[in-house]
Amino acid sequence: MKSAGTSIREPMGDRLLLVAIYAFLAVCLLCVLYPLVYIVSASFSSPLAVSSGRVWLLPVEPTLRGYQAALGNSQVVVGYANSAFYALFGTLISTTLTVMMAYPLSRKSFYGRSVLTFLLIFTMLFSGGLIPLYLVVKNLGLVDSRWALLLPQAMAVWQVIIARTFFQQNIPDELVEASEMDGCSDFRFMLQVVLPLSKPIVAVLVLMYAIGQWNAYFDALIYLKSQSLFPLQLVLRNILILNTSGGGNMDAAEMLRRQELADLLKYSLIVVASLPVLVIYPFVQRYFVQGMLIGSVKG
Repeated sequence: MKSAGTSIREPMGDRLLLVAIYAFLAVCLLCVLYPLVYIVSASFSSPLAVSSGRVWLLPVEPTLRGYQAALGNSQVVVGYANSAFYALFGTLISTTLTVMMAYPLSRKSFYGRSVLTFLLIFTMLFSGGLIPLYLVVKNLGLVDSRWALLLPQAMAVWQVIIARTFFQQNIPDELVEASEMDGCSDFRFMLQVVLPLSKPIVAVLVLMYAIGQWNAYFDALIYLKSQSLFPLQLVLRNILILNTSGGGNMDAAEMLRRQELADLLKYSLIVVASLPVLVIYPFVQRYFVQGMLIGSVKG
């Protein structure tokens, strides 16, 4: 009989498998981490070091010239404010509409929910196309306004399906029946019972919609004309195009200087545009992981 302090030896095959798994995960970590480190290092390096390819891991000839050029541009500041506006109010509108659509579809007592679910899924298979959508937005008078970036893409069907699945599995019918017996209205039940129990899925929806709004530029490229309404991504795109395109009467030295600045700006603008998402994600990561595992385990 073995004593209490005796440890059980793992088979050699299990140890080799564990070493192989850790080695594979380490390689995956390096593949993901190195580009991030390189982008940050290049953004703090001199334009000549970046364009000549001397930046490998750490900054070479450290400088803040890239960030000074990016943040010193008034269009970048305006674009930051516009993207924050679109991300905040767009996420609020989209999350509200998604919850309002998903929760009724999760209740068996809701008449016609199968038909509505079919119609929602149908829109994932077929769409009218870009031109009909533009005509609808134009006829509604939304072109060159902030509403053009908030309403046309306000609700995603995939997010509705995820939220509906969460409500089906975590809001039992017995809880609804008990609230009805106590005289609780549907709206009050939604606010005081459903939403407090649905923090994981709300966090998932907020993160998905916020990242989508923050990174979006195609809708702004189509619907917006006034530069004062441009989001950050569209502003950065215009800056990069402006710095990489030179005039016909520009000498070789000026063209080289612009190319070096464009290479440096490219990395600085990536860091500037990605920073808000990297700051927000750690605070909702726990809810995000929990919400994305909806339906995987049920006990």
